[in-house]
Parts: sequence; C-alpha cells; structure tokens
Amino acid sequence: MNRLYHFPLSPFSRKVRLCLAEKKIEVELVEERYWEQDSDFLRRNPAGKVPVLKMGAQTMADSTAICEYLEEQHPSPALLPKSPEARYEARRLVGWFDDKFYHEVTRKLLGERVFRKVMGTGYPDSTNVKAGSKAIRYHLDYMTTLLDERRWLAGNEMTLADFAAAAQISCLDYISDVDWNRSEVVKDWYAKIKSRPAFRTILADQVPGFPQPRHYADLDF
Repeated sequence: MNRLYHFPLSPFSRKVRLCLAEKKIEVELVEERYWEQDSDFLRRNPAGKVPVLKMGAQTMADSTAICEYLEEQHPSPALLPKSPEARYEARRLVGWFDDKFYHEVTRKLLGERVFRKVMGTGYPDSTNVKAGSKAIRYHLDYMTTLLDERRWLAGNEMTLADFAAAAQISCLDYISDVDWNRSEVVKDWYAKIKSRPAFRTILADQVPGFPQPRHYADLDF
C-alpha cells in the first residue's frame, strides 16, 4: 500500500493528495505531527517536513518533486502541458503559490491562527495576521487577472498550477480567511476545482479544535 505522511492543513500535503487522487492512485493517509521531530519521521525525511510519500521501496519528500515524479510515472491524466512554453507557465505558477503566496499569505494567516495553537508556540501575532490579510487581496487580484484571460490559471487546461493554488486557498478557506466577494472569477474557478472527485477527501478534513465553516464543503458555497 502506498502511504502518504501528511498534515491535514499542510498546503503542500494537499497538493500531493490532489495529484494522487486525480491520477487515481490509492494511498493510505498517515497524519504526521512533523513539528515534533519524531526520530522515525526524520529517518523518512531529514528535513522534517511533510509530505512524505512511500511507494514500494521508495520514500520521497518535497511536494513538487513528488508531483513531478507522479507525472512522469503516471502521465494520464496529464497535469503538465505538452509544449515547453505551457509547461514553463504551469511550473512558474506552482512556484508562485508554493513560495510567494505561502510566505506572504498562508504562513501568516494559517500559521498564526492555527499552527501557533496546534504547536503550542503562543498567541497569534497580529502584525503577521494583518500583513497576510492585506497580501491575500493582492494575490486574489492577480489570480483574477490570469483567469480573465484563461479557463484555468496556467492556460486552457487544468494543470498542477491549479492544484498548487487550490491547496493554499483551501487551507485558508478552512479558517474562513478568503473573501469570496472580492472576485467572482476566482470564486467560479474554486467552485469548479473543488467539485472534482479529487477534492473529496480534502473537503472531509477535520482538525480538532478548528471546526469547518459551514460553506467549506459546500460545492455551491
């Protein structure tokens, strides 16, 4: 059995989960409190981060490396376009959401509102929360610019870029930190992607102490 060590509100874990589910690869989910730096987990990934995917005798870390591996080993359905130019754009946006969006938004909002409590590292820093709340507006506007000209974020086909974005957005939506009134086109994009079968287990996630908002699993918001 394939096994994914993950944390439910890790956007990088969610990106891999979406990729696995879209490609219909069955996997056992093992929740990992990675911040506790358990010695068994550190043997799987010395970086001490989730996700970690075990497939057969191979153990893999880093969400983008895992997704690229899955794309090469299980090319259908494709999550990267065929042309070099289109693949570049999809990879560029994966980097945008994994790096820029995560550090400017997710880390500041989810990190302060949820992970400080879960990890027992104190109270939320209001300065970070305010910065994250401001930054998400910029990112939603950027997504709107892209989606005004494209069916999906990287082009006219759904790609790994959409999963990278949806992984971040879904974590924030779990704590009601997405203003869905800001952009109708982004709201329509998210409704479309969260209606996919690959999204079902993510919409069923429950984190103790942080109940889902009513709209979270509603496909029509």
